[in-house]
Amino acid sequence: MKISDLRIALFSGNYNYTRDGANQALNRLVGSLLAKGAAVRVYSPKVANPDFPPTGDLVGLPNVPMPVKGRGEYRLPLGLGAKVRRDLEAFAPDIIHLSSPDPAGHAALRWARARGLPVLASVHTRFETYPRYYGAAFLEPLVVRLLRRFYTRCDALVAPSQSMIDELLAMGMHHDIGLWSRGVDRTIFSSARRDPDWRRSIGLGDEDVAIVFLGRLVMEKGLEVFAETIARLRDKGVAHRVLVIGDGPARGWFEAHLPGGLFVGFKTGEALGQALASGDVFFNPSVTETFGNVTLEAMASGLPVVAAGATGSASLVADGITGRLVAPSGNRAADAAAFAAALAPYCAAPALRRAHGAAGETRACDYSWDAINQVVADTYLRLVARRRAGKA
Repeated sequence: MKISDLRIALFSGNYNYTRDGANQALNRLVGSLLAKGAAVRVYSPKVANPDFPPTGDLVGLPNVPMPVKGRGEYRLPLGLGAKVRRDLEAFAPDIIHLSSPDPAGHAALRWARARGLPVLASVHTRFETYPRYYGAAFLEPLVVRLLRRFYTRCDALVAPSQSMIDELLAMGMHHDIGLWSRGVDRTIFSSARRDPDWRRSIGLGDEDVAIVFLGRLVMEKGLEVFAETIARLRDKGVAHRVLVIGDGPARGWFEAHLPGGLFVGFKTGEALGQALASGDVFFNPSVTETFGNVTLEAMASGLPVVAAGATGSASLVADGITGRLVAPSGNRAADAAAFAAALAPYCAAPALRRAHGAAGETRACDYSWDAINQVVADTYLRLVARRRAGKA
């Protein structure tokens, strides 16, 4: 069987209505599969004005706004519904790909198992960590159990970093877990995109050291730790500025806790590459990512990275070579102090910034989208062949 023979049904909780790293990876995957001749049908919530056009055929799932305070821009797929089931039957997939353990994902898993079809699940975020950012950390053990029940019923998993694979194995989520990394678009992210004129236009002086945050402004991205770290640098008299690229429901909170911060809003494409490369140090305190697309993009842009030594960034950043990794302790004050100690030398030493930034850009060149997406296609073929051999 060849890739061009495959019929793939992909389920996503957010395929294109709100842009994020996970759905960017899924759209690139679908584009790669279509280019190789595979048939792909995507099932995800639809909205009237999505952030970007979908790659491939998109079928809407029944959905409601996410019932979580501050996350109303996201949709919760409720299941399949009769219309989607008919569409699935007519499409007749060889394999089901699930990218989110939501109600539609569970329903699609049951549908596939009832028909003897293989199921691949891709892991895109640390869902079990989310409750701690909404005052419900006590729910984490329950979420882990629910995730384990979902993932162990699939035929295999793919995850975007070795550190995430290690975590999934340790939690007993599955034994068959492949590495589906992430790529970076080198036509957009490059140190050559640095623009002194753009820096001056937003109020950055030529000698200012800009510490960059990039991502959706939601609390689970580590905004509290970021803000407290910056406050410690300020208290210690470490000269720096803060450049925030992105938007989201917590923007007001972030602005209030980062006095003097430069908020340039959401950017994409060449404008994003320009803004990121025009910073000086990238700071990513998040522990919820499974890969850290923004970390790789910052490296490709020639910025040294200071990040949490957690899943995602731990597989990207070479400590002491391309940046610094800080092991999260679970104590916000202690983490902020450690991050501030890691950031301070970059604020004071241009040569150190240049050396670690250049090393990170060289490392980022290893991440090719074509080779990365081939891993998923090969996994589809393996699982389909194994299922068919078992029926023979």
